Amino acid sequence: MTDSVNKTLRDSASVRWIVLLLLSFAMFCSYIFMDILSPIKDLMQSERGWDSTAFGTMQGSETFLNVFVGFLIIAGIILDKLGVRFTALLSGFVMLVGATINWYAVTESFIGSSLEVWFDSHLNYVPILSELGFAPFYEGMPASAKFSAVGFMIFGCGVEMAGITVSRGIVKWFKGREMALAMGSEMALARLGVATCMIFSPLFANLGGDIDVSRSVAFGVVLLMIALIMFIVYFFMDRKLDAQTGEAEEKDDPFRAKDLLSIFSSGGFWLVALLCVLYYSAIFPFQKYAVNMLQCNLTFSSPEEVSAFWSSDMVTVIQYIVMLIVAATSFVGNFSEKKKMEFLWTSVAVVFLVVYCYMGYMRQSAASVFAVFPLLAVAITPKLGKYVDYKGKAASMLVVGSILLIACHLTFAFVLPLFKGSVIGGFVVAYVTILVLGASFSLVPASLWPSVPKLVDSKIIGTAYAVIFWIQNVGLFIFPLLIGKVLDKTNPQIIEALDNGTMTAAEAAVRYDYSAPLIMLAGLGVAALLLGLVLKVVDKKKGLGLEEPNVKA
Repeated sequence: MTDSVNKTLRDSASVRWIVLLLLSFAMFCSYIFMDILSPIKDLMQSERGWDSTAFGTMQGSETFLNVFVGFLIIAGIILDKLGVRFTALLSGFVMLVGATINWYAVTESFIGSSLEVWFDSHLNYVPILSELGFAPFYEGMPASAKFSAVGFMIFGCGVEMAGITVSRGIVKWFKGREMALAMGSEMALARLGVATCMIFSPLFANLGGDIDVSRSVAFGVVLLMIALIMFIVYFFMDRKLDAQTGEAEEKDDPFRAKDLLSIFSSGGFWLVALLCVLYYSAIFPFQKYAVNMLQCNLTFSSPEEVSAFWSSDMVTVIQYIVMLIVAATSFVGNFSEKKKMEFLWTSVAVVFLVVYCYMGYMRQSAASVFAVFPLLAVAITPKLGKYVDYKGKAASMLVVGSILLIACHLTFAFVLPLFKGSVIGGFVVAYVTILVLGASFSLVPASLWPSVPKLVDSKIIGTAYAVIFWIQNVGLFIFPLLIGKVLDKTNPQIIEALDNGTMTAAEAAVRYDYSAPLIMLAGLGVAALLLGLVLKVVDKKKGLGLEEPNVKA
């Protein structure tokens, strides 16, 4: 009787996972918007005049305020002092405001407006950062890209705040239970947002044969409205949990500088933080250019050569449904207690994955090719999370992830271009490499994020996650911008052809050589590998417990 009375919402596995689904779906929507322009980089160049430098600068602006104003640190303190519920609602609102500004910047209404005139003549110089080449604005940057960058900065504050809030929320609901599985599953499900973006952003941009890039962004804005609703539902469920446990969201103790000092003085924490930076910098900026990289390295039929059936919007929707079946069956298969059922679910997932890949080939769509990115991650992340929960070996997994990361980027740089003349071979290499890249990244949420509570005091977990995200944001600010600049610098013939009028913007957009940026990203993987090996040594020497399971027998 007493056990029944004392039972709380988080003691119920079904309720815990409902909470996880709410948080995951909110992040799913935010991930869609984060990359909403990535699959239409070529259209942004041809329709809005954004060259690679402008595109990269705008994409990198997402993290500018988090890095240089320290908003993420402030967000972490807000999270620890005001609680998960307040911070979740605040993050949802901030994301929506920034996204709305971003949408208006790429609409036809912005063209010729007083705002465009103002942005044309302002925000051309940022002291110190302009000299260093890492400013979020520059002389000659299209006004629409500048204003879009402003909105993306605000959105970036909200999405990073949401990221640390969701991590803290999962710790709150799953600590002492299947926490690595929960974090891995959340990230895997959220990653489906990348696939959704890759499929639907080009669809909305080209809807009805009339190109309008603002429709893609509007799609993302609507989804962020839904994300805010998810956070509102979570608000009431979390409040009920605190009422049952007697816990208080608000903390009476003020922020203390020594809280930050205790984080910064942890060598293990710094290794985990730097590993996170390297992993995320090697993948997130790549996502923003991946579709265009495929457009440049694969042989695609022209839109006129693709049959009306395969290019129809109906087939796009069907392909997305097939993708969801792959994700659902592979994910559910992880929770089947009987081997036969697990094999059945996995077999269904493999069959539909082949169907999906065939449809992508027939549609001749680079965006749908890259959309397979999260699918293998969805399939294996729960397995990895469960393994870390019950067997440990988190640090070892990070080493394996680094090796896969290096191999994938080098394959894109040197192997994929060799298949440019082989239509089927190129598609096969692209699909396999993208799937493996997604799998390598799945090792991060399954092993890295659950390690943080082992390294810092529970009362400052929010601040700890914020510090990691802040350091990570430095990389996410620099590398999209850097990739764009490297592309323009290593492809001078394209810039020259655009200047003298011998090549249109649309033609130039699909002729870049991506070797240099990809080698740079592979270098980040090498650095991650070395740090991962160091982390294993430090863990063994200091007994951090990173190789130990989360669930004690």
